[in-house]
Amino acid sequence: MRYGRSAAVAVTGILALTACGGSDGADSGAASSGKPRIKLVINGGLGDKSFFDSAYEGLKKAEKDLGYELKVVELGSDRTKWEPGFEDAASADDYDILAAGTFEVTEYIGELAPQFPDKKFWLFDAPVDYSGKNGACSNKCENVYSVTFKQNEGGYLAGFLAEKLVAAKSLKGAESLKKVGVMPGVKIPVIEDFVVGFRAGFKDAGGKNSDVLVQYVGGDKPFGDPAKGKEISTSMYGQGAALVWPVAGLSGLGTFESAVTAKRYTFGVDSDQYQTLTDQAQKNTVVTSILKNVGTALYKAAQADQKDSLKYGAVDTVGLAEDAVGYVDDDHFRELVPEKTRNEVQEAADKVKSGSVTVPSAF
Repeated sequence: MRYGRSAAVAVTGILALTACGGSDGADSGAASSGKPRIKLVINGGLGDKSFFDSAYEGLKKAEKDLGYELKVVELGSDRTKWEPGFEDAASADDYDILAAGTFEVTEYIGELAPQFPDKKFWLFDAPVDYSGKNGACSNKCENVYSVTFKQNEGGYLAGFLAEKLVAAKSLKGAESLKKVGVMPGVKIPVIEDFVVGFRAGFKDAGGKNSDVLVQYVGGDKPFGDPAKGKEISTSMYGQGAALVWPVAGLSGLGTFESAVTAKRYTFGVDSDQYQTLTDQAQKNTVVTSILKNVGTALYKAAQADQKDSLKYGAVDTVGLAEDAVGYVDDDHFRELVPEKTRNEVQEAADKVKSGSVTVPSAF
């Protein structure tokens, strides 16, 4: 089995949504319909062709297949608007389930969930503090479902593949290069987990730690600054990187622009970015995408919630074994990656999935 390809999601029509308070068109306030209403509140915006777009597609699928109604609220990149935005979203009586993601919103959810005990909250990519010891979750967040991902396992496969590609001199036009780059958004555990996994996979494949370039986007918009992403990636290519892997949301879009100019390569992240990117030249730089199937996890949560089997008041952690992370193996991947290397990466994935290889973590 190839991990993640079947769960990859294509993003279509997302940019047609309005920038703030956008809706996909569903009448989310119509409680009389009897359909469960999900409100996705994004601390940022859609259109990253990666993390948030994956979440949106998973919930759109739940709307289509399972009969939910979906409303999307985009709070934008101004962080001063996030807290009041979440308060307004939670106070409105136009949802049954409020879904949100990233470590940056855990405190908001932890404070709001006890105020609205008749509502349900889904938090993806970070858990609330269920102990209630730090001022939030006064009800121990018994109405909150959290799901986190073993992104270190995906990072391991990225590093393993990167080293095998440069060692085999498989990347056309970059045969003489040995270095690779990773561009994380900011140095916090959930992002650093990608980097730790990448370094471990690169080493296990025979690479040297000194050949892995790492530079963080940082700043006020670590996940929303394509211009800085392009600047950093250009620098990495200039230092001899054959490929750069952005782990930085919208900032990563700058990497694909830079790769075209440098005539080098990239890995996508979270979603199948060969499919979600629209510029053909940028698409062609993507060897594969390391998937973090947020949309799949949310769809499964919707299925479980309908059956009253979703576990609230607890965190669920998923990885390769649950098809929650993986990599894209498609025709484009097969064109760029030799069969021997594909088999080696598959074997590495099988070992991680079976538990015979334990991937180090930043947590």
